[in-house]
Amino acid sequence: MTTLLDIDHLKITLRSPDGPLHVVRDVTLALDRGEALGIVGESGSGKSMTALALMRLLPRSAKYSAIRLSYDGQDLPALEDVEFSRTIAGPRIGMIFQEPMTSLNPVYTIGRQMTEAAVARGLLSSAAARKKAIDLLDRVGIPDPEGRMNQYPHQMSGGQRQRVMIAMTLMLDPDLLIADEPTTALDVTVQAQILDLLDDLRRERQMGLILISHDLAVVAQRTDRVAVMYGGEIVEQGTARDVLFDPRHDYTRRLLAAVPRLDGTPGRPAPTLPRTDEVIVARVYTTRKGLFGPKREIRALDGVSLSVKRGETLALIGESGSGKSTLARILLGLDQATSGDILITGRPIHDIPATERAAFVQPVFQDPYTSLNPRGRLSEIIARPLVLRGERDRAANLTAVREAMERVRLPERLIHTYPSQLSGGQRQRVAIARALVTGPEALICDEPTSALDVSVQAQILDLLDDLRERMNLTLLLITHDMAVVHQTADRVVVMRDGRIVEEGTAAAVLSRPTSDYTARLLAAAPRFEIA
Repeated sequence: MTTLLDIDHLKITLRSPDGPLHVVRDVTLALDRGEALGIVGESGSGKSMTALALMRLLPRSAKYSAIRLSYDGQDLPALEDVEFSRTIAGPRIGMIFQEPMTSLNPVYTIGRQMTEAAVARGLLSSAAARKKAIDLLDRVGIPDPEGRMNQYPHQMSGGQRQRVMIAMTLMLDPDLLIADEPTTALDVTVQAQILDLLDDLRRERQMGLILISHDLAVVAQRTDRVAVMYGGEIVEQGTARDVLFDPRHDYTRRLLAAVPRLDGTPGRPAPTLPRTDEVIVARVYTTRKGLFGPKREIRALDGVSLSVKRGETLALIGESGSGKSTLARILLGLDQATSGDILITGRPIHDIPATERAAFVQPVFQDPYTSLNPRGRLSEIIARPLVLRGERDRAANLTAVREAMERVRLPERLIHTYPSQLSGGQRQRVAIARALVTGPEALICDEPTSALDVSVQAQILDLLDDLRERMNLTLLLITHDMAVVHQTADRVVVMRDGRIVEEGTAAAVLSRPTSDYTARLLAAAPRFEIA
């Protein structure tokens, strides 16, 4: 095999008020053509910094050095910035970022962003670039790819934006693709489709792939070699089989111990408390194509009927567009049903004042980086629900904040810090504390762990389970991670196209699915095994 990338003793240093911060220390890696390398480790381990150094996208306060940093035999540090941007970044090395909304321009159409680089570089004509863009959008699973070319990023879901970002990166046919958490926001079926596409491209074009991920099941199935990073250093590397199934380093063993699995008996014995809150709703949106085009109905929910037992964890699963988030928005009062009703403790939701409803159910969102006010201290962020419902006694609110922080195991010394001073796991604990400060009976958790590293994910899942036990909380868990459902859920509801296609205990649905759709979801879920 021909060596495509050769990194020898890469070091990255950040300037800080307290002196130099060594974020990457003596990283040595090599990648052959057609090979897939997985890089795993917790947040702050240096994974993304290593990738950003290859693309010259490090922050201005960073400096890097290496004995050797070569791509296809070419010395990268020797290239001027203009030449690097013209000949390497994009055409030779492409990078897929984790958060598509920071990578896509909100004022340009998807079509313009897809085709602009290829046309500007003279690689394709406008017509050829458009044709290729439509084909790539189709290959990454975007419905109506030709129509989507005229849409803007805000008109697409998070998963669809990520697929657009992947397709855009592939427009220039790079020889090396760096994928930083490329499938975090995607459903299991779409995730499998994207990973299959990347595998096909590797075989067809002998493309190298660096996959940075906290999903060790994906890394086990989709990579040839694995490097484990901790504290800016590579603590272990080797074949995927050796590292993930016969680890030598204690840190690697701890990471693997935290991985949720799809083996064993799913779920737990269902709670026996009889009290239920029933949901029977439909939601219809009206849209039109163009300013004067005919109106068209989109049934986001179509006669959904279910009940939730007090004290249970009910998992809601299904692909993007299945209606999961719409149902959650209606439960939270952020949207209204077109028909049907929701009963909370026997009362129709429209008869319950907003403040009383907020005291009953609270949300925990997917991304703790964007769901917290970066300008607020923790004392202000966690107390916000209390202030919104009119509680102005600062001393009482501060006491409630301290109690909520204690419940989620956040040290009191952090009470006056800002979100930027916390880790991802600490931020998510803040989001949970904010949800708990009003003493709700139910939490709606929308992908609460998908943005977190595997070890932090395990901590948050254990925390939610402990809170459910101690506070008799009811949890509605919206997720695409089947292993998380397997580990935490009492009951499972499977949705597709706004309808419920299957529901039952976690043991029954995950072990003996009766719906072909559920079976396909389970078959697409990555499992911790070598493919």
